[in-house]
Amino acid sequence: MKLVICEKPSVAKSIASALGVTSRADGCFEGNGLIVSWCVGHLVSPMDAAGYDPSYKKWRYDDLPILPEPFRYVLAQGKEDAFQNLKRLMERPDVTELVNACDAGREGELIFRLVYEAAGCTKPFSRLWISSMEDAAIREGFADLRPGAEYDPLYQSALCRQKADWLIGINATRLFSVLYHRTLNVGRVQTPTLAMLVDRDWKISSFKKEKYHHVRLALEGAEAVSEKIAAPEEAEALRAACTGAAAACTTVTREQKKENPPKLYDLTTLQREANRLFGYTAKQTLDYAQSLYEKKLLTYPRTDSRFLTSDMAETASVVLHLAARVSPFDACPAFFPDVSLLVNDGKVSDHHAIIPTLELENADLSTLPVGERNLLLLVCRELLCAVAEPFVYEAVTATFDCGGHTFTAKGRHVLAQGWRGIDRLFRATLKEQPEDEAEPLALPDFAEGQTFQGVTATVTEHFTAPPKAYTEDTLLSAMESAGKEDMPEEAERRGLGTPATRAAILEKLVAAGFVERKGKSLIPTKAGVNLVTVLPEPLTSPMLTAEWEQKLTAIAKGEGDPALFLAGITDMAKELVSTYSHISEEGQKLFAPERETVGLCPRCGKPVYEGKKNFACSDRSCGFVLWKDDRFWTSRKKELTRKMAADLMKKGRTSVKGMWSEKKGATYDAVVVLDDTGEKYIRFKLEFPKQKGGANGRK
Repeated sequence: MKLVICEKPSVAKSIASALGVTSRADGCFEGNGLIVSWCVGHLVSPMDAAGYDPSYKKWRYDDLPILPEPFRYVLAQGKEDAFQNLKRLMERPDVTELVNACDAGREGELIFRLVYEAAGCTKPFSRLWISSMEDAAIREGFADLRPGAEYDPLYQSALCRQKADWLIGINATRLFSVLYHRTLNVGRVQTPTLAMLVDRDWKISSFKKEKYHHVRLALEGAEAVSEKIAAPEEAEALRAACTGAAAACTTVTREQKKENPPKLYDLTTLQREANRLFGYTAKQTLDYAQSLYEKKLLTYPRTDSRFLTSDMAETASVVLHLAARVSPFDACPAFFPDVSLLVNDGKVSDHHAIIPTLELENADLSTLPVGERNLLLLVCRELLCAVAEPFVYEAVTATFDCGGHTFTAKGRHVLAQGWRGIDRLFRATLKEQPEDEAEPLALPDFAEGQTFQGVTATVTEHFTAPPKAYTEDTLLSAMESAGKEDMPEEAERRGLGTPATRAAILEKLVAAGFVERKGKSLIPTKAGVNLVTVLPEPLTSPMLTAEWEQKLTAIAKGEGDPALFLAGITDMAKELVSTYSHISEEGQKLFAPERETVGLCPRCGKPVYEGKKNFACSDRSCGFVLWKDDRFWTSRKKELTRKMAADLMKKGRTSVKGMWSEKKGATYDAVVVLDDTGEKYIRFKLEFPKQKGGANGRK
């Protein structure tokens, strides 16, 4: 009997179904000589520092660096039952071997191995390695199970990554948190990512815009534009000289250009495009893609490849024709796809590019959640575009002389829509059109020597623009290419993080309060800026993670030494602690919580801040305090709010509704007036608005 262990219940269900294992048992599917069960993500995790020594519960500089030897692991909280179920199944006498069917990647390998070791299992196991959850792909994968030992280097790579992240993350986070008296989460990927956001924010805030001008000539159906002119007087003089004058066409150049079709999606390019077109976060896109994968409609999403392998050419051809039947692509004119454009065995390592599956034929897209449907259509579009003809156009540039100055008009004539025709069909379905650069319009057929009499000239005013704030689209692109220029050409993995981890990194930065979303933009908070400011350069540079990934890739290939890698990480943790042992008093104030001024003190004019029990002047010698539990308020069953306090300080009065009268046993409205005589306790007076009506103010 084989025990098949999957990463999640939904995957286990699909695998069981594909293999004819139809009988549901306690915590598994059983039948046909197989038991199919599941983890729930990571069931076994590295022990927290406090698990090694109770004294580590308190964060202290003197305890650093914390260097566990050996590393110990614990069951993930709340997942104990799932682990015990797998352990019970492993120990069954009729189970003779196991199959690791967790996601085919570094993390999937780690999830299985840690459970296997924590359970004390010694039974042989093999590896299922597939990129699609289609029944045919599952059956094919099981017909070609690989010995588990072949993936030992991949497991060592995953284990080294986990230990290194623990050692630097725990020690650096505790070190700088203790020094600055605030929890400062430090990570080898998230911190350099934050640094990129801070750098961009600084460039935007320090940017000084400069004014410039263009003089524009209106020509029959086109517009010719001057070079940039700084001085408004100069621009106005040129406009005056050209108005009513003749403009002569001096040159016309035509150049045929083509834009080749895009490549297929890897996860990062899919996340970028989904953010640009739909505003989805990287995490949302990954969640939608994962769900489509589990519904067998999409191939494995956590990939960094944009090509297919040669053995997939036939399948891809069938999927192409299925995608062409899906609305709005069914309106495409007939074209002859070149499947060879999709194939490159040398650029596929673990997983091929993301494409729809053969299940597309039977899928009812209208039943999918909106996010999943949009994503599936996006992948269909990319597949169809990737095999289409190039977009071909003629770029036209015409220059004109007027008043002794040169003016330029640019446009283009489309010769063949190619893949852009498919893209336009898709874009026509979008509720909001992306902010793409405007496409050049077609120009009239200008000819050299052609003259235009009595032209109209105008001046337009412009300003230089700062860099744009990062969106998830542009930040993911920057993360992907970070540190490339400093890495050797042969380095297999560059940039910050991996396609599978970048989404989580962005979410961590937002959750920690270092980054906030404003529309599509990602903006560092003051705390985020301060964190980057105080951390050493190695922790904020993309080089650290780039070097790690290079070494981890070598380990995964069996070409690197895990022990040597971890020794280097240990030395780095020691050096961090010894180098940064104290900070200045000013430095400690960097992360002090900001206090928002409620108002200005009516006695001395200094800021008044809100405390738990009062609103007090920042100058203690002043003595001005508004107490929240003052009997004036409690006897009337009212609470002194921030707004009321602000009104009392600014206007000397505040309107209050629903105050309680103990004498009359009813509520009333009145104006509370600040009656400050300079004594220790503030007094208040009541003023009653005059009511319309008859005697005694009654209506």
